[in-house]
Amino acid sequence: MMEGMIVQGFNGISLGSILLLIALGLAITFGLMKVINMAHGELIMIGAYATYVIQLLFKNHLPPEYFNWYFLLAIPFAFIVAALIGMLLEYTVIRHLYGRPLDSLLATFGVGLILQQTARSIFGAPNVGVEAPPFLRGGVEVMSVMLPYTRLFIIALVIVCFLSLFVYLYRTNGGRRIRAVMQNRDMATCLGISSRKVDSLTFAIGAGFAGIAGSALTLIGPIGPTIGQNYIIDAFMVVVVGGVGMLTGTVIGAMGIGLFNTVFEFWTNASMGKVLVFALIILFLQWRPEGLFSLRTRSLD
Repeated sequence: MMEGMIVQGFNGISLGSILLLIALGLAITFGLMKVINMAHGELIMIGAYATYVIQLLFKNHLPPEYFNWYFLLAIPFAFIVAALIGMLLEYTVIRHLYGRPLDSLLATFGVGLILQQTARSIFGAPNVGVEAPPFLRGGVEVMSVMLPYTRLFIIALVIVCFLSLFVYLYRTNGGRRIRAVMQNRDMATCLGISSRKVDSLTFAIGAGFAGIAGSALTLIGPIGPTIGQNYIIDAFMVVVVGGVGMLTGTVIGAMGIGLFNTVFEFWTNASMGKVLVFALIILFLQWRPEGLFSLRTRSLD
């Protein structure tokens, strides 16, 4: 019984950490910028393929002893590549569609299809595998239960990413500008903040975290042009349940969905577990449409 509880709890935390890493980017683009970015899954795909490219470079052009550290370089590389593409997407498409959520949804969906086809043209349609570095192979035994190093590494990566984003948004001048623009764009502009630059930077950060999520997903299984589509719906659910634009709610929503999904799948099956999670979320949103947490503002009646 104890071993089963440890396994299910660890699986739930592991799934929740993956959802949280994916949802961090959405918490910025959708939560703060109010942009429904249907190409978020393709930004995850870009991060995964960026990791694959770094692996090939280390394997084919560097001595074997350096291969152990390729993944530590792949993570920031995936962030930078996804952030640059996200910045380009914001400059060419999203910038012209602020305040038009349905138009942005349709446009980003089309951009996602373009990015998928581009990946097929470059890397091919079949899935490709990324080999985990040697230091992430194996696991640690806890009460007769083997916990894989790859999952523990993803959990640690999520903690680092979340703390970094929290510190940036709430402890730096750049983060204060982002929150000011997202809460009251007109007032922030009157105070001398360039909303155009803030929009571009914010979208780039959200896209960069999607790239890190794609890099982490390479440790779980093979990657392909549609890898991001497997997680995008769950990521949107995390943001909505936690409260739009609320980082604390995003954490609780991701862990809650991960744990409930694991428990329901254990007692039923994968398909029915997903159905029960959706039903539970629908009931919760009927009770609290604004999510677990909501932004408190002062307004004149």
